[in-house]
Amino acid sequence: MLARESIIPEEFLLARLAEEYARLPRYSTRPRRARFIEKSGACNVAHKNIREQGRFLQDVFTTLVDLRWPNTLIVFNMAFLTTWFLFAMLWWLIAFAHGDLAGSPTPCVTDVRSFTSAFLFSIEVQVTIGFGGRMITEQCPCAICALIMQNIVGLLTNAVMLGCIFMKTAQAHRRAETLIFSRHAVVALRDKRLCFMVRVGDLRKSMIISASVRMQVICKTTTSEGEVIPMHQVDIQMDNPVGANSIFLVSPLIVSHTLDARSPLYSLAAAELPGADVEVVVVLEGIVETTGITTQARTSYLADEILWGHRFESVVTEEDGRYSVDYSKFGNTVKVPTPRCSARDLDRARHPEAFGPPQAGPPLLQLACRHGADEPASSSNSSMSPLRRRKNHRSGWGGSGDSFGGGGSGGKHRLSVRFGRPRSTSERSDGAFEGRPRPRPASLHLASA
Repeated sequence: MLARESIIPEEFLLARLAEEYARLPRYSTRPRRARFIEKSGACNVAHKNIREQGRFLQDVFTTLVDLRWPNTLIVFNMAFLTTWFLFAMLWWLIAFAHGDLAGSPTPCVTDVRSFTSAFLFSIEVQVTIGFGGRMITEQCPCAICALIMQNIVGLLTNAVMLGCIFMKTAQAHRRAETLIFSRHAVVALRDKRLCFMVRVGDLRKSMIISASVRMQVICKTTTSEGEVIPMHQVDIQMDNPVGANSIFLVSPLIVSHTLDARSPLYSLAAAELPGADVEVVVVLEGIVETTGITTQARTSYLADEILWGHRFESVVTEEDGRYSVDYSKFGNTVKVPTPRCSARDLDRARHPEAFGPPQAGPPLLQLACRHGADEPASSSNSSMSPLRRRKNHRSGWGGSGDSFGGGGSGGKHRLSVRFGRPRSTSERSDGAFEGRPRPRPASLHLASA
C-alpha cells in the first residue's frame, strides 16, 4: 500500500474516479415531455384514422406539392409515360381501323406498322421533337383530331408537372432555413421586470419585409367543469424593440415578453421551472424580399431549455464606421443577478398594498425573491435547518438585503428585507410606501444603492 501511494498519489486517483463517474450516462426517471413543435420548426403531430381520404384529391396540385421528393419524381415520370402509352394505343387503333397495319396505299400515319412504332410516334407528337419517317397525312380526319388532342394534353401535363417541381424548389420554408433562433430562452430582469427573452436572426443579406414575431404558451389545463385540454394554446404579448409585433430584422434581435399579470408564466418560479409541463412556441414570419412569398420559421422551448437568471451576450459591435455581427456568440448567455421567485411574488414584494391583506403563513420573501442565479430557490422555510432559520430571521436574508434595481447590482434602489417589528418606510421617492406601516412580520424598505 505504501508503494502504491508513492507511485500514484491518492489525490490523483480520487480525481480520476470523479471524472469517470461524471462521464457515466445518466438517465432521468421522468419521461421527457413530447414537443408540439420541433426545434427545426416541424409540427410533431401524427394524423391517424382519416376516413375521408378523397378530400386530398379535390386539391391535386397542393397534394402533389406536399409529396416527398421521391414520390414527386415517380408521379412526374408516370404522368408522361401514361400519356404517351394511352395515345400510342389510340394511334395504333386508328392505324388498325384504317388498314395501315396491312399496308394500305394511303395510310393515316406513315410507317406505323406495330404498337412500338405507334408508341414512338406518340412521343414525337407530344414532345414536339419533329417528325421523321412517321408523319400524319390528310387522309383521316380522326387522326387530325387525335393530333390536336394530344398536343393539348401534353401542354397541360407539362404545365402541371413543371409547376409542381417549381413550387417544391421555391417553397417558403426553404427561405426559413436561414432564419435562426437561439437554442435556449432566458429569463432575467429588464427595467426591473422579469422578462422571457429569445434571440432571432437572419443569415442572408436580403431582408424579410414586414417581419413579425409572436409567441404562444402550450400547456395542459383543466377547466372548472373538469374538462382536460391537453394542448391549450395561449397567446402572449410581445415587447419587441419597436414596441409592436413587427420587427426590423437587419441584425439579430432579442424579443422579450414581460411576465406581468396577463402572462400565463406570471406565477412560474425558478424552482418550479424544471418540472413545469409547459412549451413556449415562437413564430417568425414575413415576406421574402426577392420572391414576394410569405415565409414562416418556427421553434419551441421546453422547460429544460429555459435558463433562469441568464441574459444573451452582445453580438453587435461597431468597427470602422459600420456594424459587425459575430454569429459565433449568437446563442451565448451570461449569468446575471435575478430573483428566483415568480413575477407574481416579485410584484407582491414590491407593492404589497395592491394584493390585499396578507395571508397567514411564512413571510412572503421566503419564496426566494432575491438575486443570485446560482442560489437554489426555496419555497418554504421548513426546508431550512433550524440554525439557518434563526440566522435568516436575525440578519434578514444576509443582513444588507437584495437588489432588484435595473437587472443587476448597478440599480438605483435596493430592496432590503428585515424580519421583526413593523415599521414605517419613507425612503422611497415615489411615495409608494411612504408613511404606511408594514402590516406583515417582514418589513420592506427601499434604500439608495
